[in-house]
Amino acid sequence: MFDGSDFPKSLNEELFNSWLENGRQSNLGYHYLLVLWDEFEYDYQPAYVESRDELDKYIKNSNLSSRESLVFGVQGNLKTHPLT
Repeated sequence: MFDGSDFPKSLNEELFNSWLENGRQSNLGYHYLLVLWDEFEYDYQPAYVESRDELDKYIKNSNLSSRESLVFGVQGNLKTHPLT
């Protein structure tokens, strides 16, 4: 995933799928999986949020550190509808 010049490096699809599964198995009702790029670690990190308000904060960069950027988000109840 994320192959091409628009992304700093590719993301292993198995790792991405494990992040989806972790969100589904959580006791919290996560509705969004966000993929963040950490410039310091030079790696992708998952972030899970429960509400559209929390997602909007990431989109507006208010929940990101100066070294992070939002790359991708999956909407839907991760417990039952991972890609809807």
